[in-house]
Amino acid sequence: MASWQSGPPAGSALVVLAAHGITGNNLAWSPVRRLVADEFTFVTSDLRGRGRSNLIDGPFGMAAHSDDQLAILDHLGVERAVVVGHSMGAYVMARFAADHPDRVRALVLVDGGLSRPPPADLDVQAALDALLGPAIARLDQTFASRDEYHAFWRGHPAFGNGDVEEADLVAYADHDLVGDPPEMRSSVNQAAVRADGADIFSAGEPGHRLTVDTTLMRAPRGLLDEPTPLIPADIAAEWAAEQPEQREVVEVDDVNHYTIVMGSGAKTVASVIAGYGSHP
Repeated sequence: MASWQSGPPAGSALVVLAAHGITGNNLAWSPVRRLVADEFTFVTSDLRGRGRSNLIDGPFGMAAHSDDQLAILDHLGVERAVVVGHSMGAYVMARFAADHPDRVRALVLVDGGLSRPPPADLDVQAALDALLGPAIARLDQTFASRDEYHAFWRGHPAFGNGDVEEADLVAYADHDLVGDPPEMRSSVNQAAVRADGADIFSAGEPGHRLTVDTTLMRAPRGLLDEPTPLIPADIAAEWAAEQPEQREVVEVDDVNHYTIVMGSGAKTVASVIAGYGSHP
């Protein structure tokens, strides 16, 4: 599994272990990583089926991704980390923290990790197509050049407001792209996305089993920059009320599901992580 480490060497600073979203890659964390690099060792990976880990076969699902996070900490010889997940990565890290609380100093769920129980007759794959929109549609597309792929991402509704730095958007896109012109494509394994999405809808709520200090961060806008958040306010409030001494909800102003980590929201995410720097 491909993973990356930045900041001070592991063992000389507190470790942040981060997981990205369902069709993303580790470079989604670049803005946050820069902001905490002086204080933390920042470790992240391309989840299996994505980026440089796209050739890893299944199993997929939150349990498999959780096992991968445990393997990363074991490989680095890190006993406990501040564990952070965005979007699907939040479900991964909620599962990891629920299963291995002794390895978690604190947990930060960024616009993910909680949801309403789905209707019994839900068509999960159709729901994924509707929810993810162009992010999942691109997995069936080819692109003539890197420039064309950059233009695709610039045209995505979530990035239309210019909140993400051009260099970060280009690096994120380039890390995802494989193949040769004129038939380049996303590295993301669509089977992994569909298996992981089905697991999120059907595998229950590890977020309600958490026993570690946890901050849930909410974006007011969704994956397509629409004014409907991915995590409704009432769901977040009910979750926090279950264990108010250990759970907190942070509302991040004027961001969508992507820009909460890749744009201006990165400062707030970094601030929350930094707040756990002196955590026992």
